[in-house]
Amino acid sequence: MTQYTEYMQTEKKATLILDDGSVFQGISFGYEKPVAGEVVFNTAMTGYPESLTDPSYAGQLMVLTYPLVGNYGVPNRSYREDGIATFMESEKIHAEAIIISDYSHDHSHWNAINSLGEWLKNEQIPGIYGVDTRAITKILREKGSMKGKIVLNDPDEIEFCDPNAINQVARVSCKEVTTYGAGEGKKHVVLVDCGVKHNIIRCLLDRGVTVTRVPWDYDFNHLEYDGLFISNGPGDPDTCDAAVQNIRKALVGDKPICGICMGNQLLAKAGGASIFKLKYGHRSHNQPVRMVGTNRCFITSQNHGYAVDNDTLSADWEPLFINMNDGTNEGIRHKTKPFFSAQFHPEASSGPTDTEFIFDLFIEKL
Repeated sequence: MTQYTEYMQTEKKATLILDDGSVFQGISFGYEKPVAGEVVFNTAMTGYPESLTDPSYAGQLMVLTYPLVGNYGVPNRSYREDGIATFMESEKIHAEAIIISDYSHDHSHWNAINSLGEWLKNEQIPGIYGVDTRAITKILREKGSMKGKIVLNDPDEIEFCDPNAINQVARVSCKEVTTYGAGEGKKHVVLVDCGVKHNIIRCLLDRGVTVTRVPWDYDFNHLEYDGLFISNGPGDPDTCDAAVQNIRKALVGDKPICGICMGNQLLAKAGGASIFKLKYGHRSHNQPVRMVGTNRCFITSQNHGYAVDNDTLSADWEPLFINMNDGTNEGIRHKTKPFFSAQFHPEASSGPTDTEFIFDLFIEKL
């Protein structure tokens, strides 16, 4: 009897159901519970520890198109002295579930302490393998991201749900004000936490600034600071009006502002632009973007389901980057003030790091 057959006999069957009626039967390798959310796909070849702990995946069932997953296990959940995660992107897994084709039961990596399956069980997150993830992806590309659920026994044991109908940012944002590198940095940056990846904080601290992290709806305008940074986050930016109103107050001044992902959308909304939902979003490590007005192109890491409508930007704003696959907005900048943003993830984690210079541009403006 092969090792794979033994696993097939000991693990429980699970079923992914899409709200168009599509059914995919597989095997549970994570925590065994029914779960529902928005089904999205990620075409990255590596980086599942970082993706699973990215708060932008809150409410979503993550389909990985790369066929073999789990072979390098999961690193230790350790933290630096300042409380920032060493290897992960937050304190816990935020994706509702992971859906893969072939699970590697055996893992090998110098930094691994758990298998992917063990980690999922410890954090009570479902995982399903043995399904055709590329067939699922073809459905999502043709019909768009859709609601889905993973069930273990009865197809009706959990209802479909739309995670974008609630404020996901409020779920994942910090609850209190925290300062990192107090007294060490020559400049002070306020970071609006909409679901920040920890590598954004690492990238700022590595550039010698003090960072004050505030909740998504905190009115930071009474604070003394040199620059404002608006983080990534999950869900529909139209649910985050409190953040938009606070950013709009900051736009009256001249202090540098930079946004990433959700931060790009909230900055655009504060400037009067509109947001729309993409058919199936951008979630990968290989999205090509071009800096407007130049022939400079970059390969970027992305994770978002909404985009800024370039046609709604006011006369004071202009696109900064454009996606070369579908022509959608990948960043904006103010024509006269030091305000700019990127829809992609310059902090990467995991990869590529082609656009980390975005942090340098922000620091230079402080």
